[in-house]
Amino acid sequence: MNTSSLPRSDARYERPFFIFLTLILIAMYAASITGNPSLQAPLSLTIFTILMLVHLALHWSIFGIYNSPRWHLIYLILQGLLALPITYISGNIGMIFSLYLALIGESMGLLRDKKLATVLMIGYYVLLTTLSYGLLIGWEGIPWALLSILPMILFVMIYVGLYNRQAKAREQAQTLAIELEKANQQLTEYAARVEDLTIASERQRMARELHDTLSQGLAGLILQLEAADAHLAHNRTDKVQSIIGNAMGQARSTLADARRAIDDLRQSSLGDLESALRLEISRFTNATGIPILFHSDQTPPLPDPVRETLIRAVAEALTNIANHAQAQNVAVDVRMKDKSLSVTIQDDGVGFDASAIPSGHYGLLGIRERVRLANGSFEIQSKNGEGAILKIEIPIQAEQSAGTVASSPKGEAPL
Repeated sequence: MNTSSLPRSDARYERPFFIFLTLILIAMYAASITGNPSLQAPLSLTIFTILMLVHLALHWSIFGIYNSPRWHLIYLILQGLLALPITYISGNIGMIFSLYLALIGESMGLLRDKKLATVLMIGYYVLLTTLSYGLLIGWEGIPWALLSILPMILFVMIYVGLYNRQAKAREQAQTLAIELEKANQQLTEYAARVEDLTIASERQRMARELHDTLSQGLAGLILQLEAADAHLAHNRTDKVQSIIGNAMGQARSTLADARRAIDDLRQSSLGDLESALRLEISRFTNATGIPILFHSDQTPPLPDPVRETLIRAVAEALTNIANHAQAQNVAVDVRMKDKSLSVTIQDDGVGFDASAIPSGHYGLLGIRERVRLANGSFEIQSKNGEGAILKIEIPIQAEQSAGTVASSPKGEAPL
């Protein structure tokens, strides 16, 4: 049977066949001795027994050579040469069926990927079968004998062929399972890396916010207070009052900047979805001058992770439009569909090949990952020169849709 390309761990699928074959050969061995009195002589019995033991030993040695294709032909030829004297000494026609049919099956299994070698080995065993019949029953009875054994050979070939297909399918399934396990492990590693990079990026953003607000503001205050201290030493009260006034104004401005930075960090827990999106849209329009047509259905109160996912996805999409799209108009559409919330961002820019996210659009990968973690779906529709459409859909649990909905007007409003 087929053992040439199975991994060693799958040898268990072949062992039942060899156990069955061993039992058949033992039965034929006993039947030959019982039915042929000449075999009961010590010398004949010894020779016959040794040949049978060697033949069986070679059958079981196949598990040691099936991963070494260079031994396959040697094994099959040697087994055929052993089968010829065994069948002749036994004087039992049943031994011909047992040995050669089994060897034909083994040859198809071992050489399943080598069609020419398989055909040659089957022809080799048919020739040995013919010789065995001629030696046992005479050459004149060979045609009838071959007519009786050829249907069995055909049956064995069909059975082994089907088994080979099953074994190959099993190997492919095992290979696929291994590849899927590796892919899953890689995805897990990539997710961990993305999380680490996200944390590092957020830390860098926080560091920039602190530097641009608190650090710079406090540094300016220190310089002004030092100047005021120097003027006080020379009794220049008018200068001191002016400097203190400026310092108070800068302190208020620094405090406002710090509060705005804190508000940005806490944005996911403040306000409803529509208000947060309007804020992102307002920032985009103020920075780029590109108008946005905004529509939002009334939405139920959403969990912080879902709201944050949608806000950050829209913010990232608008950033990509500002940096890459060269768009003149943008539309953001928020709609409730049964038990899901759909957000669509569309622009009339230069577009890109949606089948291969171009370099520099790593934010799209981030959106996809965020939406996936929220059990949602993310779709990109775009062609070069035809703008782009980003569609996000996130399921909303029944308990989330209960209660008071956000009081936002329906319809479209350009911002």
